[in-house]
Formats: sequence, C-alpha cells, structure tokens
Amino acid sequence: MEWAAGRRLTRTAGIPLLRWLSLFLFLTGLALLVVELNRYTQFRTRLPADTVMGGVPVGGLTPEEAAQRLLTVYSRPVELRYGDARIWLDPNTIGFQVDTQAMLAAVTRVREQRSFWQGFWGFLWGRRPPGIQVPLIATYSRTRLRDYLEREIVPRYDQPAQPPQPIVGTNRFAPGQPGYVLDIEAAIPRIEQALYSPTQRVVVLPVRRLDPEGPAFSHLEVLMEQVVQLSKFDGVVGVYFLDLQSGREIHFAYAQGKPIPVPPDVAFTGASVIKIPIMVSVFRRVDGTRIPPEVARQLENMIAESGNEAADWLMKNVLDPNLGPLLVTEDMQALGLENTFLAGFFAPGSPLLQRFETPGNTREDVFTDPDPYNQTSPADMGTLLADIYRCAYHDTGALRAAFGDEITQDECQTMLAILGENRIAVLFEAGIPDGTQIEHKHGWVSNLNGYITTIGDAGIIHTPKGTFVLSAFIWHPEQIIWDVGAGLLADLAEAAYNFYNPPQPSTEPAR
Repeated sequence: MEWAAGRRLTRTAGIPLLRWLSLFLFLTGLALLVVELNRYTQFRTRLPADTVMGGVPVGGLTPEEAAQRLLTVYSRPVELRYGDARIWLDPNTIGFQVDTQAMLAAVTRVREQRSFWQGFWGFLWGRRPPGIQVPLIATYSRTRLRDYLEREIVPRYDQPAQPPQPIVGTNRFAPGQPGYVLDIEAAIPRIEQALYSPTQRVVVLPVRRLDPEGPAFSHLEVLMEQVVQLSKFDGVVGVYFLDLQSGREIHFAYAQGKPIPVPPDVAFTGASVIKIPIMVSVFRRVDGTRIPPEVARQLENMIAESGNEAADWLMKNVLDPNLGPLLVTEDMQALGLENTFLAGFFAPGSPLLQRFETPGNTREDVFTDPDPYNQTSPADMGTLLADIYRCAYHDTGALRAAFGDEITQDECQTMLAILGENRIAVLFEAGIPDGTQIEHKHGWVSNLNGYITTIGDAGIIHTPKGTFVLSAFIWHPEQIIWDVGAGLLADLAEAAYNFYNPPQPSTEPAR
C-alpha cells in the first residue's frame, strides 16, 4: 500500500514539471521565432544579395543606399575623346536623370511575388532569395545634347581644311592640310550608350576627315605673275590661261617688269604658232574622212617639224595659190580673233598682201615690233585652242558655230592628234612631267643679227586633275637669253600644272 501510494505521489508531482518544461520549450521556441522574425524583418529591409539595378550591384543595401549608389555611378562624367583632346561631359548638363524610385518600385514588385511567410520559411532554412535584375530607367534631353555638341565641341575642336598655298619665290604649292568635323548624328547614339553604362563611359567621337580642296584660283594668278616677276625678264610678256572645266581665265601682260592692262591684248609676232590657224583653215576645206596623203604629210611637217615650206604648200594647194594667207585671216576674223592675221607666205621675198591694224598692234603704251606678215596674241591663240578642244570633246564651240559641218568633231580630234605629235622637250614641255599629254605649237623669231627676240608657245595640257589651255609670248628688243626665256615659259607651265596637282597632305591616323 505504501508503495502504491508512493507511485501516485510521484506521478502527481511530475505533471507540473512536464508542463513547465513544455511551457519553457514553447516560450523558448516562441522567443526564437520572434528573434528570427525580427532578423527576417531586418533582412527584408535590404535588397537581396545578388540584386543588380541598372548594371550596378546593390545587393545587401537598403533602398536608400542603393539609390545613392546609382546616383553616384551615373553622375560620373562621360569622357569624350576628339582626337587627342579629352572633354568631360557632366550628365547634368544634358538633363540626365536616373529614376531611382521607379527602379526600386520594380524591385518591390518582384519581391512581392513571393509571400512573407514563404520568404521567412526559406530564410529559416538558410536559402538565399534569388537576385533581382532591374534595367536602368533614366532620361536625358537629346536636344540639349545636340546643342552641347554644336555649341561647345564643334567651335572648339572642328578644323577646316586648308587648301594648298603658293610658296613664295617658287612656282610650287605647299601641301594643303586636312580638316576634321564632328559627325553629330553618329556621335549622339555613342554618347547615349555611355550615359546608360555604369562602366563604359569613354566615347571616341566619330570625326570625319575633310581632304583639302585645290588651291584658290586667285592663287594661280598670283603664282604665275610671281613667276614673271622673279624671272626679271625686262622685255614684254603676255600670258593667257583658261581652265577648260570651269571656263575661268587668267590674262595678264608685263612690260619691263611692270604690269600693263589687258585687253586689248598685246600683239606679238605669231612665228610658227600661227600654224595652228593655218591647220584650222586647211581642215575647213578638206574632207576630214578622206584627207589626201600629201596633205596629211604636209600637215605633220608643218606642226611637228615646224616647216615653213609645208605651211606655204598647204596654203597654196588647199586654200588659194595667191591669197591663201588672207583666207586664214578671214577664218580667224570669223571666229572673232581680231588680233590674228597672216598677210603673206613664209618664203623669203613673199609680197605683203595686205596691211592689218588690230587692237593689239595699235596700242601706244607697248610695242613688240610685230611682224606685219604674221601676228597674233596670247588670248587669240588660247581661245582658238579652246575652240578646237570643245569641238573635239563636246562637238560644240565657235568652230562648229562659225563653220558648221565644214569642220567636224572628227576633224577637231585629228587636229589635236597632230598637235600632240609636236615634241621638243623645251618651253611648256619642260615644265610638266614626262608623259603628260600636251597638244601645242611653239615658235620663235630671230632678228637680222641672229638673236632670238620673240618666243611663243600655245597648248592644251592634260593633267590627272584637270585640263587647261596656256598661251604665252615673250619679246625683247635686243635678245632673249634662251635659258631665261625658255625657262620662263617652262615655269609658267609648271605653275599651272602644280595648281591642278598640288602635293598631297601627309597621311594621318584616322580619328
């Protein structure tokens, strides 16, 4: 009985102990739950560990800290590189703003897709919530960016191309310098990409290279007159130049080293240059498709060999046995070449058929003692060559207008081919590179003492970058020193050639 009573007493006393133990465990668990809930609540105030906003890692930060980090990253200047220059663009300048509130709201929406208790359960088991990726949400003013580029970058860093400049004291041009201009339309998307990048904030601005244009046309006139001045030639110089692409002309004359007015042009003895008009008159009167062999041979001798006998033969046998020179004159007058005439044959002792007064030989301010048998001017010969060129290449010009089908395009092409056979390696030819295409006729005259007093050359010169007509005559009352006179004409041709083909600027790395 006593034993049974003892067992009841023990059981009675043990019930409260278990209860207290259970209560203790419950309260302990509850306390731990509260602690973990508090920890989880604190954990939820920060962004998940692998969260990235706008390319910036912000895991473990509070929303306020994340917003501040975003602003810090995206407020850094963007480096613009224009060639070797470095320009720092403050994003605020173009109104760049990061919408941190919208980005944080996007994070919140993703987190709310998972319930609080689901998250807490995962937290208790040590499972990290997945990271959240939020793209950058930002705006800027493209108008302000364009305005910044146009007002701040272009005026400071763009460089205009510099055309070649004449080198003082020479007949050459210094190389031009390339220019550079910002390609604004291509630059804007590149800068925009850098603004929206947290790390790649360097932009190499797209810059277009501008190759220099050719020298100014006015520079050629200055250069050619400088050639005359530097030659110190103390006689009379007449020069005519025509750009066959644009029709621009240069026409000037010097007497005793000083400029004299033109027009009227200066009259010079035509010498063998007058054989260009003879050739034109011959082709007017023959069928260019069936030129008699002897006529063709005499034409070649007259131009390529500068034969006076060939010239007389052609005027007598093709034009008129007695009045051939006057027919050449009539043809030139029909073309409006008022300073050009032939008044007799070349053979010594030939009679003077007629006396001609022209605007050139009646000037009172300059006198070149022109031959009464044979006269022309630089502008007349240059104009005639230009007409042959237009007829040959375009089937237009004064020859076709004045003579109609009496002179055809094929005949003009044949005339140029004949002029192209004239090769002497001096005068204009000496001033241009070997192999340059030139169609020209030259001539010079000596006085009774055997001294050269007149030199002329008139031709069409083809260059890689342009074709031009050049006609020049020089006269001295006593004697032209050959090296001086011939060198002067060569230098004029070289100056014109260099104008079309100046040295190229040095190649620079692309910007």
